[in-house]
Amino acid sequence: MSLLEIENLSLAIGDTPILKGIELSVAPAEVMGLVGESGSGKSMTALTLMRLLPHAARATGRVTFDGIDILAATEDQMCALRGDDIGMVFQEPMTALNPVKTIGEQVAEGIRWHTRVTRAAAEERARKMLDRVGLPPAKFPLSRYPHELSGGQRQRVVIAIACALKPKLLIADEPTTALDVVLQAQILDLLRDLVAENRMGLLLISHDLAVVTEMADRITILRHGEVMEAGDTARTLSEQLHPYTRQLAQASMHVPARARSHDASQRQPLLEVEGVTRDYPGRPTSLFKPAAPIRAVNDVSLSMQPGQSVALVGRSGCGKSTMARMILALDKPSSGTVRFRGETITGKTEAELKPARRDMQVVFQDPYGSFDPRQKVEKLVAEPLHVLEKKPTHAERREMVAHALHEVGLDQRDMDKYPHEFSGGQRQRLSIARAIITRPKLVVADEPVSALDVSIRAQILDLFAELNQKLGIAYLFITHDLTVARAISDEVLVMHDGKIVERGKTNEVLDHPQSEAAKALVAAAPDLHRAIARKMQEQG
Repeated sequence: MSLLEIENLSLAIGDTPILKGIELSVAPAEVMGLVGESGSGKSMTALTLMRLLPHAARATGRVTFDGIDILAATEDQMCALRGDDIGMVFQEPMTALNPVKTIGEQVAEGIRWHTRVTRAAAEERARKMLDRVGLPPAKFPLSRYPHELSGGQRQRVVIAIACALKPKLLIADEPTTALDVVLQAQILDLLRDLVAENRMGLLLISHDLAVVTEMADRITILRHGEVMEAGDTARTLSEQLHPYTRQLAQASMHVPARARSHDASQRQPLLEVEGVTRDYPGRPTSLFKPAAPIRAVNDVSLSMQPGQSVALVGRSGCGKSTMARMILALDKPSSGTVRFRGETITGKTEAELKPARRDMQVVFQDPYGSFDPRQKVEKLVAEPLHVLEKKPTHAERREMVAHALHEVGLDQRDMDKYPHEFSGGQRQRLSIARAIITRPKLVVADEPVSALDVSIRAQILDLFAELNQKLGIAYLFITHDLTVARAISDEVLVMHDGKIVERGKTNEVLDHPQSEAAKALVAAAPDLHRAIARKMQEQG
């Protein structure tokens, strides 16, 4: 029998239809994958199951959980179900956790609410649950706060909260999107173990086909609030009968058409990093003992040629972003030298750095967070123009902005809009337009596609490749996604514990890794072809 049964579910907010006749079921101990791009209705389906919809939302159809009609249930009934029988893991753990409460308090809160046990008993159960998700109390005491944990550790806390009462159904909404591949594999293994131990149904929501294929027994593919295709995971993704399924699969494995745009021989390097180290102050262990410094980057050297595309890969916390900040002269190394176009930029003042700033730009992971929401696109994209020697006139500035927007596939009419009027992929295009408006020689891209849908990611990678060919821009891609590194880079540098432990041509490193760190990354990276083959083999 099904634990969850959704029949002909439709949802509208005001006059806008969101879901259109959704059919879906989850059985005990089964993993159902719900796949689709942003705006397809995945999260709204989850919020409907939890009855966490806005007041203007109107749902019709039938949603039955363990014999209970969810759409007809009272709020008191839903309060009893939420957390106890239905748990939910949200996409962004930092926003899902209360920053002023300790992790112990937050895990114990649901236990005390639903079981009415004593505070001490709830804390003991919280301690055991945190240990179960890989946060042993010896290293992660209950007194820690969310900001003291890494992204993967915070996600484990959220999973501990959701699973503390052994719910019959767990809804996991993009639980691994922002995690590196090793942490992602650990979280997925954890979810798989919890399903097996507790015979828990799991509704896994994701836009990553490879991740869903690794995990799910069955799959439902949504687009614009409608089910495009549903069925056994291996069969659905191997046969790809629906054009949209085929489109998603192709986008997941998309590799831009690129030609080498640089000649490494007989040319001065564009960027040279020699023996760079970066130390941060540590936390003192006692009043009389000074804190030992924390070494984030340890004696790193690298170089890049004009027009070259290099991927810097590694796990979260390995020092990639710190390295990028020193290359961009936003952070000073504790020792070592950074040279750009043959000139040392380490230790220079902002005035002295201005010429280098013209030829060095950055694209951030979260485009919305890097824009001032009160400013229009014209002003946002034109921000780097202040580093030009000759300030453009108002007319020249508008022309330059319009040209940059055209180069990234947007319209000049977009310059009079605000960031919130664009989709995630369009906002990332705006970030790239801002980065290329000064015609830089080097762009540092820090996880530029990690939060994007597979089809939007394919478009952005195509855009990077096109600009590399057209403008000769060199790229340093900071990423933990090896599919991105393979798709867009000429060379790969593998970073681990602040050091470069392996470097070489992209295919050589990713196909035949030599270091333990590179082997771990490659082994943990989800692969759609491999996942489908494994599923087919499991089914005989």
